[in-house]
Amino acid sequence: MLKVIKTLARVLLGGALLMAGFGHLTTSRLEFQAQVPVWLPLDPDFVVVASGVVEILLGLSLLAVGRAVPWAGLVTALFFIAIFPGNINQYVEGIDAFGLDADQARFTRLFFQPVLVIWALWSCDSISLLRRLANRQRDAVN
Repeated sequence: MLKVIKTLARVLLGGALLMAGFGHLTTSRLEFQAQVPVWLPLDPDFVVVASGVVEILLGLSLLAVGRAVPWAGLVTALFFIAIFPGNINQYVEGIDAFGLDADQARFTRLFFQPVLVIWALWSCDSISLLRRLANRQRDAVN
């Protein structure tokens, strides 16, 4: 039963990433541009398009089956960590986007990013992958 729940969670996350990725490229492009930190030395539109393409690829990889799924979960978790500064920027700068038009709402959103990281790692069995890699590293040193 747990395997079914993990699979459903992985597919749901993959679908959400696909939708967000297509939103980056189409209907929500301007809102995503507003989240790009001003200190990032890249064109905001480039960042939005590039991250949208990455989200689409990650979404597709989470919908896949096989031995690569734990890697897909790990890369997805790292992606969620990499884009976290955009969420912090939205809060610090008081940027209204995606219905987050109050400091409390923007602050509360910050706590959902770790949930996404854990979701990606758990639903894809990436934690087991990390354990195996750590064991190999330990064995190689000994």
